[in-house]
Amino acid sequence: MSGLTKSWPWRGWWRELDPTNVTRVVSRPDAEAWIAAYERAWRTAGVEMLGELFSEDATYRMSPYEEPAQGLAEIGALWEREREGPDEPFEISHEILAIEGDTAVARIEVAYGNGDEYRDLWVVRFAADGRCRAFEEWPFWPGKGITPATPPSP
Repeated sequence: MSGLTKSWPWRGWWRELDPTNVTRVVSRPDAEAWIAAYERAWRTAGVEMLGELFSEDATYRMSPYEEPAQGLAEIGALWEREREGPDEPFEISHEILAIEGDTAVARIEVAYGNGDEYRDLWVVRFAADGRCRAFEEWPFWPGKGITPATPPSP
């Protein structure tokens, strides 16, 4: 494992945060660092790095109406299902929109090598140690509209 630590200098970045801050107030630099670490983890084969990003009991919701993956094992299975692998061609950019207490909201834009793109809002709630305890996505794709094809019945 020591070889892996050397190749991932950001590994354990959250350990540098103030451990006495039990009511975690996230800062903009905290949120920026977490998003950068998330992207690096997504681009790395395997799911071993998830424990650096998410608490053991974290939830991960891919859209506001889906049941969340719960815990590192379920989040790892979700990641392995959803990504193509470390060579997946995409560019990501982000903007932190809001910070309040233990929560950060960011607008994420992803452009894939095949021309697909989408925008996403991430709502990230942090645990006292700086890792994410609840992650929720609000994904939007161009041309999909803002209303369902079939309106819900009353």
